[in-house]
Amino acid sequence: MPKIPNILNYTDLQQQIALTLLNKVGKKRIRNILSQVDSVESFFEEKIHNLLKIQGLGQATLSQINREEALKMAEPFVEYFVKNSIKSFFYQSPDFPQRLNQCDDAPLILFGKGAMNFNSSKTVAIVGTRNASDYGKAICEELIASFVGKNIVVVSGLAYGIDIYVHQLCLKHGVETIGVLGHGLDRMYPAIHKNTALQMQKNGGVLTEFLPGTDPDRMNFPMRNRIVAGMCDATIVIESGAKGGSLITAELANDYNRDVFAYPGDIFKEYSKGCNFLIQQDRAHLITESKDFFRIMDWQNVKNPVPMQKNLFLEDLNEEEKEIVTFLQEKETASIDFLTLKIGVSAGTMSGLLLNLEFIGLIKSLPGKRYKLA
Repeated sequence: MPKIPNILNYTDLQQQIALTLLNKVGKKRIRNILSQVDSVESFFEEKIHNLLKIQGLGQATLSQINREEALKMAEPFVEYFVKNSIKSFFYQSPDFPQRLNQCDDAPLILFGKGAMNFNSSKTVAIVGTRNASDYGKAICEELIASFVGKNIVVVSGLAYGIDIYVHQLCLKHGVETIGVLGHGLDRMYPAIHKNTALQMQKNGGVLTEFLPGTDPDRMNFPMRNRIVAGMCDATIVIESGAKGGSLITAELANDYNRDVFAYPGDIFKEYSKGCNFLIQQDRAHLITESKDFFRIMDWQNVKNPVPMQKNLFLEDLNEEEKEIVTFLQEKETASIDFLTLKIGVSAGTMSGLLLNLEFIGLIKSLPGKRYKLA
């Protein structure tokens, strides 16, 4: 029988990192396991025969789970994070991106540097080609300027082209921006973007699921893209070829039931093909200016207070309904999945609550299964 490690020798972060280093256990299975035990700590200290009681965890898998080895492997990473002031965000923590937690392939833990607000009421991914044209840059300039003062967080991938131009415009206009990386935080790829990444940490930051020592390998970038798509309310594509990371991000956003937008382009230009394809296939809303985006998302108004004449309904609401109304007063709009997580009820119960609130005229449904106060 494998030796049970002395859990008192290990920190919470060490245990959380160790979960990602276990043999034969993927992210979905880890989430399933942790849903059936009291804590991460109890998983690492529990005896093997007791772990057999966990649904979906058989003897064959248990015999290969390297709990003690994984904890030892995690130790130098903890030391590196402490030394370099790197923050960690575990999926069970309230400061983890809650939109991302709605995705069944979400990472277990994220690492970052900066002052990032993952759970802002409005978060937008902007992606595009590495070969940005003057046309694409002009679109970025108009779009980012329209975000000023609207508490919108912009997420992109710090790549060449549209990505880095968007981040730099956000810095120029004081818009919070987060760059998601396809490698560990011990390096910056491309290296030429290191200074921009440092500036971003004052109003946003950089984020990754990869441990230090992870190279920017090609296989990592689709994984990076799922985080970009999953942590945002909407994804906007500005110039894209017929293939590439931008289309992958857009498809992931569609799979996550997020709104996707694309700017049309010249049919004879290589880097218009991706956007035109998304629009043609009804995989993205066609927009030609920022006003289109705000109208479709119904983000025109900063505040949507409950009208005074409707306050009479509030005293007749149950506790969950009051929580929903209060939350929407503060956050303006929210998806049904996000509300389900915040209020802590089942998806079916949430649907019923929202239907009742909509029936009495307190809330209004929006595209993409989102809601706002009426």
